[in-house]
Amino acid sequence: MFTGIIQELGSVTAWEPTADAARITVRAPLAAADAARGDSISVSGVCLTVVDQGPDWFTADVMAETIAMSTLGATEAGRTVNLELAAMVGDRLGGHIVQGHIDGTSEVLSLDDGSAWRVVRFSLAPDVAALVARKGSIAIDGVSLTVSAVGGDWFEVSLIPETLTATTLGALVAGDRVNIETDILARHVERMLAVSTGSGHARSTTERSSL
Repeated sequence: MFTGIIQELGSVTAWEPTADAARITVRAPLAAADAARGDSISVSGVCLTVVDQGPDWFTADVMAETIAMSTLGATEAGRTVNLELAAMVGDRLGGHIVQGHIDGTSEVLSLDDGSAWRVVRFSLAPDVAALVARKGSIAIDGVSLTVSAVGGDWFEVSLIPETLTATTLGALVAGDRVNIETDILARHVERMLAVSTGSGHARSTTERSSL
C-alpha cells in the first residue's frame, strides 16, 4: 500500500522487453538505499516488486498486462518516473490509500495556469467515470490528488507549485498520457452495488486485476 506522496524522482536507465514482459531498471538513490529484494515500489503509480538492486538503482519485472494497461509500455531509457516506497505501519497518511493497481490511462486535454497553481484536465473513460467524484481522491502517475471538477468524459485536478516541481506532473503537456487509479472505497461501493442488484461486476476480471 502507498499514500500517493512522491518521495523521489527516478530515472529509467534500462528497459529490456521480452516476448510478453519487460524488465525495468531505475536509478533512484533514496529508494534503493531503503529497499530490499521483494519490496514494493510505486513507479509512476504502478506497484512493482524489486528483484535486484545496487547502491543507487533497482530492477523490477513488468508483466504483459501492466505494459498493455499503463504508460510503462512506452518507457525508454532516460524517462523520469515518480517513486514511492510502500507505506509502513505508523506512517502519516499524507495522501490517501493507493494500491498501485491502476485502472488504465488518461490523456491530458488541457492545462490552465493560475497565479499559484495549474489546473489540468484529463480524459475520463466511461468504465471508470462512476468512480471519480468532485472532491474525491485520485492517483495520477502515483500522485495523490483531489478531483476539483468532473464532467461526463473529463475530470480536473489543481496542482500546487510543490506538486509541479516534486513530481513529473509539472512537465505534462496536452496529449500526454498518465496512469490513473481511482479511490479504493469507490471501487468497493461499485462492486457491492453491482452484486446487490444482481448485475454482476461492472468490469472484467482482467480489467480489475492487480498491476
